[in-house]
Amino acid sequence: MKLLSVNVGRPRANPWKTGPDVTGIDKRPVDGPVRVTAPGPKGTGDVGLAGDRVYDLAHHGGTDQAVYAYAREDLDAWQPELGRVLPNGVFGENLTTAGLDVNGALIGERWRIGHEVVLEVTCSRIPCGTFQGWLDRGGWIKRFTTAAVPGAYLRVITPGEITADDPIEIIHQPDHHDVTVALQFRAVTTEPDLLPRLLAADALPEADMAQIRKRLSRPAGP
Repeated sequence: MKLLSVNVGRPRANPWKTGPDVTGIDKRPVDGPVRVTAPGPKGTGDVGLAGDRVYDLAHHGGTDQAVYAYAREDLDAWQPELGRVLPNGVFGENLTTAGLDVNGALIGERWRIGHEVVLEVTCSRIPCGTFQGWLDRGGWIKRFTTAAVPGAYLRVITPGEITADDPIEIIHQPDHHDVTVALQFRAVTTEPDLLPRLLAADALPEADMAQIRKRLSRPAGP
């Protein structure tokens, strides 16, 4: 398992979404080491990688979405359907990985990247209008949701520097639940019957857990 590339965004116009008129989804691989630190609470635009930031402050960035990872294998699987080569970073991911089952990772799983950095899996990515517009693919939100290969957000446990080709090691997996990134995504999107299982995944962001409890407390329909 290794890190194929570290991808940092460059600001560009965002005509696809009401609200911020700038997006950082255009991420490109960078050469050399990149500093990784915990960005603090959501709302500032800060993320985990030096030189990167987000512009939709309500929905992106902050401690629990410090870093976004997507597997090269999953990008490769999308290429025939999208009819184009998908370079590292094109899904807006900070980390493009190889040999790592990102969507099969458990919520709360920890990865060591290189010699210093430790990241913890927190939740899945939820697709938005910016993502669909960036790929210029009608119906992409629905298709991406149906496929349930969303990639993983991570929080920074141990800061440090990372660089392309760094090894990735899984150093911790929770032993009290079986909630993967893919399962969590399906539960909050297309399979709400799975929501009760998420309560065991205590590494989920507090805001996500509150929303899950709220949904579960609603009376069942007729």
